Amino acid sequence: MSTFNIKSHRQGVVYSMPHFFILNKGNNSGKPLSAPCPNCFVIQCKCEAEKEQIFWLSYSLWQSKAFYPFLRGSVIPFVVLRDVKSCLLDGLNKATENPAKFEKAVSTLRSLEALEKNYKQNLLLISNAKRMLFYKYIN
Repeated sequence: MSTFNIKSHRQGVVYSMPHFFILNKGNNSGKPLSAPCPNCFVIQCKCEAEKEQIFWLSYSLWQSKAFYPFLRGSVIPFVVLRDVKSCLLDGLNKATENPAKFEKAVSTLRSLEALEKNYKQNLLLISNAKRMLFYKYIN
């Protein structure tokens, strides 16, 4: 089973082991990030493969809104370290029970993310084309 270290991120700290960050404040609490932000946890792993597995696990948990029951706070919702760790450990236990199924789900999730990125790029190009079309008539 994978072992990982999760703790609060401090600005200016450089991590030597493979790592990624998880947002801990706001409605997107639990979202994995590649770059740090002021309100995040850092997850350090022993190897790059373990980092990828836990990153995609946390991404899938965030997408399925698994962190929502753990949100606290009345004005700015947040999750605490203990709840994120327990949620990740539960998900990791389920992922290691059937690794083939988890890998297939991650593969599908990656392809859907690529498709979403492509659609967003197409929508941006369409928006720019509409703007240029009417810009021609105004000037």
